[in-house]
Amino acid sequence: MARGISTTEPLPKTMVPSAAVKFFGAGTAACIADLITFPLDTAKVRLQIQGESQKVEGASTMKYRGVFGTITTMWRTEGPRSLYSGLVAGLQRQMSFASIRIGLYDSMKQFYTRGTESAGIVTRLMAGCTTGAMAVALAQPTDVVKVRFQAQVRLADGGRRYNSTLNAYKMIARDEGVRGLWKGCMPNITRNAIVNCAELVTYDLIKELILKYGLMTDNLPCHFTAAFGAGFCTTVVASPVDVVKTRFMNSADGQYRSAINCALTMVRNEGPTAFYKGFMPSFLRLGSWNIVMFVTYEQIKRGMTKTQQYWESPL
Repeated sequence: MARGISTTEPLPKTMVPSAAVKFFGAGTAACIADLITFPLDTAKVRLQIQGESQKVEGASTMKYRGVFGTITTMWRTEGPRSLYSGLVAGLQRQMSFASIRIGLYDSMKQFYTRGTESAGIVTRLMAGCTTGAMAVALAQPTDVVKVRFQAQVRLADGGRRYNSTLNAYKMIARDEGVRGLWKGCMPNITRNAIVNCAELVTYDLIKELILKYGLMTDNLPCHFTAAFGAGFCTTVVASPVDVVKTRFMNSADGQYRSAINCALTMVRNEGPTAFYKGFMPSFLRLGSWNIVMFVTYEQIKRGMTKTQQYWESPL
C-alpha cells in the first residue's frame, strides 16, 4: 500500500483505516478546521475583491487594510456574525469537497501505482490533481454560494443580496441559470489541482525530510512544521488563481467574459500585484487550517478505526 498522509506514528497493520473511514474523517476534520479559521477566509475574500469594488463604486480610499483591520472593520460596521457569513455553505463545501480531495488521495495513489508499495513524486502529483478536480466538479455550487455570502456587504437599509443559503442557491439558479452555480468551475479546478498538489504532496515531502535528517521526531512539532510549511507553499503557488476564482465567481452576470478576461482586466486596472491581494489572510488561514485539519483528521481516523475494529472483533 502506498504511504498515506500521516500526522502520527504509523498505524499497525491491523489498524489500517478503510477508504470509508478516510473519506468521512477528512470531511469532518475539514469542517472543524473551517469553523476555527472561517473569519480569516472571509477577510481574504473581502481583500481580494476590494479593488474590484472600488472600480465599480468609484471609491478612492481603501475600506479594508490588512487582515486584522478587515476583521475589525467588519465587526464594527456589520457585526460579528458577518465574519461567519456563508459558513453553512462552507461546511457543505468541506464535507463534500475535502472528503473527496483528501479522503480519496491515498486510494488514488494506489490506483496509479497499481497497488505497489512505492509512490513517487509524479504519482503523488497525479493523485492530487485528480482528486482536486473531482472535488470541484461535485462541490462547485457550494463554493459559489460561500464566496457570494462572504463578499456581500450589508446594504444601507439593512438588507442583503441573499437571505439564506437555500435562498442563494435558488436565486443564482433563477437569475443566472444552473450554469451560474458552476460559475468559475475551470479556474477553480485549476486552483484546486494546484492546491491539492501543493498542500498534500508538500506536506508529505516536508515531513519526510524532517524525519530523514533527524530534525524532529514524528510528533506534534513535526506535524505543525510540515503543515505550516505546506500552507505557505500552497498560498504562494495558488494565490493568483484563487484571486481570479473569487473575483469571477462573485462577479455580476456578464461582467467578465471568462476567467482569462477577468485576469487580464485585473492586470490592466490594478497591476500584477492584484493577484496577491489577501495574501496574508490566505497564508494565515491555510497555515492554521492545515495544522488543525491534519491533526484532527489523523485523530478521527484512528478513533474510527479502533471503534470499527472493536465492533467487528468477536466477543
